[in-house]
Amino acid sequence: MDTRESIKQKHLAYNLQSWSKQKGLCPLVIEKAQGIYMYDYNGARYADMSSQMVNLNLGHNNRAIIDALKAQADKLCTLAPYHAVESRSELAEKLIGLFPGSFGKVFFTNAGAEGVENAIKIARMYTGRQKIFSRYRSYHGATYGAANLTGEPRRFASEPGIPGFVKFVDAYLYRAPVPFESEEAAGNYYLALLEEQIQLEGAENVAAIFLETVPGTNGILIPPANYLPGIRKICDKYGILMVMDEVMSGFGRTGKMFAYQHWDFVPDMVVFAKGITCGYVPLGGVVVTKAIASHFDDNMFYCGLTYSAHPLGCAVGIACIDYYLERGVLDNVNKVGKVLGELLESLKAKYDCVGDVRYIGLFSCVEFVKSKATKEPLVAFRKDTCGVMPKIIKLLSDRGFVTYSFENMAYINPPLIITEEQLREEMLKLDEVCAIVQAEFV
Repeated sequence: MDTRESIKQKHLAYNLQSWSKQKGLCPLVIEKAQGIYMYDYNGARYADMSSQMVNLNLGHNNRAIIDALKAQADKLCTLAPYHAVESRSELAEKLIGLFPGSFGKVFFTNAGAEGVENAIKIARMYTGRQKIFSRYRSYHGATYGAANLTGEPRRFASEPGIPGFVKFVDAYLYRAPVPFESEEAAGNYYLALLEEQIQLEGAENVAAIFLETVPGTNGILIPPANYLPGIRKICDKYGILMVMDEVMSGFGRTGKMFAYQHWDFVPDMVVFAKGITCGYVPLGGVVVTKAIASHFDDNMFYCGLTYSAHPLGCAVGIACIDYYLERGVLDNVNKVGKVLGELLESLKAKYDCVGDVRYIGLFSCVEFVKSKATKEPLVAFRKDTCGVMPKIIKLLSDRGFVTYSFENMAYINPPLIITEEQLREEMLKLDEVCAIVQAEFV
């Protein structure tokens, strides 16, 4: 048995692979990676068009990140959270510097889900209230509290749920149940529904509203221009905290350092992970305002993790932030993202199976339908019994374009360092697969 086959068989024999039925799995076996590309043991090249799990923003084998990790490891690898360490202190300062002056401190965690978990606790401790609002088409993590905050089917394994979690309907304009004369009218409609629901739940009981700024896995749902600022006004009216989950959309993915910066409002907390270290080392956290931080000057902060603010993760975080700021990464996202939008719109115009395309920066998806006229999804919600979407993803992978799907949507979220030439090369493969979908799956 060759090395490639041995690795594959051990993977299948001893690993439980996430979000998968274990029977019939056939994982790619990757030997090495560089930039936007991965290579198998036969030398075949695959473009990483999902940035792994939308976290590898700065690409594979980035020497600046690796060198920072090595330098920290040579100095010290780990120290408890109650010690002051250079990388820990410096990253906290750099991170707070990325936010408006109203922000004051950060609590570091090991990943996005833990950031969400602790944000929930902080909101409840600070306000003295219990209820937490979040949207149906949202994903906030798989740990128990984060899963209860999640609105889509990946929460089902964590139900019956924790009391106090309340879901509300998203502004998903492509599938809105009624037509709207304008985006602003749609925003006003969904804001009115939310405010009514808050009143019915008892506004005095609501601690926080959690929102993915741009819902990612559930469809790159870009909100109407007045929607998030409108939620900010509702939160201010009722003394509710506004918490943005930027785990996937943060650190340049949308063309701003954080996605909420596309709109005119400032949240109370921001949860982050993924792009802070680009997956080289696990790290996440939650940034809070000075007002929230000062509450814990005289009140116990009941949050803690053995590996909080891990020195290796912090050193990598510093290197990543420096890379974003010094290497023109956001400029590249906006430049190449404009090309991505044009190419996606051309696919939408060309193929009847492409019902909608949504994109902001290098954060995008294609929504496949049976007909543009009816908007009937290519696969019914939670009922892809014939495995249509996995077949589409395999068609892409066979051409060296690696990504993932969710329901009837396929995602194009490449590393933020991708060039226009590389993007155009890969999008030709998506064009080819769309033609097959049109001919064989509709």
